[in-house]
Amino acid sequence: MLSIVSSVLRRFLQNASQKHVLFSSVLAFCLLSNAVGIGDVIWAVNCGGEAHTDIHGIRYQADPLEVGFASEYGKNLIIQRVVPQDQVLYQTERYHLSTFSYDIPIWKDGDYVLVMKFSEVWFTSPNQKVFDVVLNGEHTVVSELDIFAKVGRGVAHDEIVPFSIKGGKLRVNGETSQIDGKKISLEFVKGDLDNPKVNAIYVVKGTVEDIPKLPQLAGGETPPEEEEEDDDESQNNKPSKQRRPSGPRAKDPYAADDTSTMLLPVFVAIGAFIPLLFCLCKL
Repeated sequence: MLSIVSSVLRRFLQNASQKHVLFSSVLAFCLLSNAVGIGDVIWAVNCGGEAHTDIHGIRYQADPLEVGFASEYGKNLIIQRVVPQDQVLYQTERYHLSTFSYDIPIWKDGDYVLVMKFSEVWFTSPNQKVFDVVLNGEHTVVSELDIFAKVGRGVAHDEIVPFSIKGGKLRVNGETSQIDGKKISLEFVKGDLDNPKVNAIYVVKGTVEDIPKLPQLAGGETPPEEEEEDDDESQNNKPSKQRRPSGPRAKDPYAADDTSTMLLPVFVAIGAFIPLLFCLCKL
């Protein structure tokens, strides 16, 4: 009897162990799928803030840069277009009174995508903070970025830049440059207006299709296709001018009548009646 109980217990434990292993494997697979579903994340940093893992499984390291200033002023705002869990990625930032840069540890061949996250948390009008972003010291990948003009205040905005590396050379926007060492510089260039800044950065080995996009702006600009359709509809709704029929105008049957032409038969009748009257008088 004791041996039977022992055998049943042993089988139960084996089955439980197998189920546990299976469950753990499925859970690990799901987590791994979520983590790499957007591509292989090469590098990510929460600029001006602490480490953070977003809803897509991207692990942002705490900002290691000591140049410039780290700011959490954006935490006074609720950032639009982003879920509460990832608000911090657009609330913390690094800015500097002059040009500053991050070094991205990447040099291997492949297709990559650079994603830079921004939000304007201070200014309330455009043309206050405008700056460029330069990749690898030569390529202006974002020109005259005015965050407020793009999306307004307290709204998330992403700049997505695809590039590739092959044979120690970087190619972006049809331009090519040599990579120096095992890193690529990403510069935020001071312009004539306020200081350059960035809220978060990450680089993925993959394509633009692998990158999660922010939702569309509420009440944003109408796409050109819709604008054209609206224009067509508005033109159709406008009162149309009275159109002239094509071809020559119809001839007016009375337009060619002449008074003299109408009296001619009368004169002919009178001329014929007078001789007749004269003959009757002779009888």
